[in-house]
Amino acid sequence: MRRVETEVPGQFQVIVNVPFLNLAAQYASLKDELLPAVEQALEAAHYILGPNVRELEAAVAGLSGACHGVGVNSGSDALMLALRALDIGAGDEVITTPFTYIAPAEAIHQVGARIVFADIDPRLFTLDPERVAAKLSPRTRAIVPVHLFGQAVRWDEFEGLARPGRVGIVEDCAQAIGATYRGRPVGGLGDLGCFSFYPTKNLGASGDGGMVVTSDEGYEKRLRMLRVHGIERRYYHDLHGYNSRLDELQAAILRVKLRHLEAWNVRRAAIAARYSNGLSGLPIQLPAVGEGNTHVYHVYAILTDQRDALQAFLAERGVSTIIYYPLPLHLQKVYAELGHRAGDFPVAEAVAARILPLPIYPELTEAQVDYVIGCIREFSVAFG
Repeated sequence: MRRVETEVPGQFQVIVNVPFLNLAAQYASLKDELLPAVEQALEAAHYILGPNVRELEAAVAGLSGACHGVGVNSGSDALMLALRALDIGAGDEVITTPFTYIAPAEAIHQVGARIVFADIDPRLFTLDPERVAAKLSPRTRAIVPVHLFGQAVRWDEFEGLARPGRVGIVEDCAQAIGATYRGRPVGGLGDLGCFSFYPTKNLGASGDGGMVVTSDEGYEKRLRMLRVHGIERRYYHDLHGYNSRLDELQAAILRVKLRHLEAWNVRRAAIAARYSNGLSGLPIQLPAVGEGNTHVYHVYAILTDQRDALQAFLAERGVSTIIYYPLPLHLQKVYAELGHRAGDFPVAEAVAARILPLPIYPELTEAQVDYVIGCIREFSVAFG
């Protein structure tokens, strides 16, 4: 907190520092649990696919309503390996959203399939199942819906698009661990569910990490082979695989943090409710929660026609924000070969131009939340 003199001599304005994320605060709160867990893992000297990985795999699978968990190097690898488990490759098409991080599209490209984008729901910002239905073709082999910002897609409608043995569904749950749809946890809804443990996630490691969950034993076996150079028996290689294993030390850290996940998600929801109550009545669009969804608020994002001006105003007052996502994937240079133009996915483009995520994490205090609310209300009064 600091005081800054205003344009009126002798008058000062209090500036409160509100970082967009505060991983140092999380570490400080867990230090006494994390350090012994790491020390025990080091003393055990089983550094690759050891007991911590196995225990975490079982726990995350259980949390997701799936039978099996397979720890991998990252959430991006989880998506790519899930598509490999479905035996998707050249000549196949996979449908996903243009409004998300690049990982789903990147995974589709990495397995040699064609990326097919479909537009998003204007309220939830998740992949619109009606738009997906219009993109289905004889070459469609999978759909990758992203449970964006912490809540599930309109799952019932996606379930109706699945065709056993023909069109699989790979859930991207990177931002939604612990979220549910009509009481069913994300991850176990489709054929395979993919999680990221990137440090900023609701359940974040101290480095990279990811997991695929499934209830299909065939997919599980294939995933376990793919993550270790395509082997089932050491030195006998049956598949073209990868080196993509969840680190034992990261698993030990994640097992500690998993004990706190439910409380953290409850806290995120409470902060979101405080934001929504405090910002109601302003000329901005607040986050919507889909019918039947339990939202875990990895991101709390508002929409405003004055996004850039508001972001600058908040920065001047010590509030840090990051835009998720400023340019939809279909307009990214890397996908120019797909031939898309501005206007092809108007909802995604409109959301990208107006979206502004606000700070949200369990360590955020009520005073900080109220300060952010106050800054936004001040902006609204000053600039309409």
